[in-house]
Amino acid sequence: MSRLSRDKGARTEREIVGLHIALGVKAERVPLSGAARYQGNSGDVDIYALGSDAARLIGEVKSRASGEGFTTLERWLGENDALFLRRNRAEPLVVLPWRSWARLLTGREGLLRG
Repeated sequence: MSRLSRDKGARTEREIVGLHIALGVKAERVPLSGAARYQGNSGDVDIYALGSDAARLIGEVKSRASGEGFTTLERWLGENDALFLRRNRAEPLVVLPWRSWARLLTGREGLLRG
């Protein structure tokens, strides 16, 4: 990975952490973006959605200038609150826009988009 890619990834991870903190939700970047499997975690950010003492949610962060791989998901999602994806014999995936995620975390409507 180039230094520019690494720096862009770290910047995006810090932005995601900052968005959570702005909501009043504890979040932190995982050291080395999970490359060292910090606390058995290979994700990029830890989110304490249910409080500082509750189990963390482990988040992976991806950023693409072109949106490659994201544009189809965004089109399928449209203006809906969630997109559910199900591959045969696999656990469903849920894709949420920031407004839906923030609403779930805080119970508040009308939050700014990330």
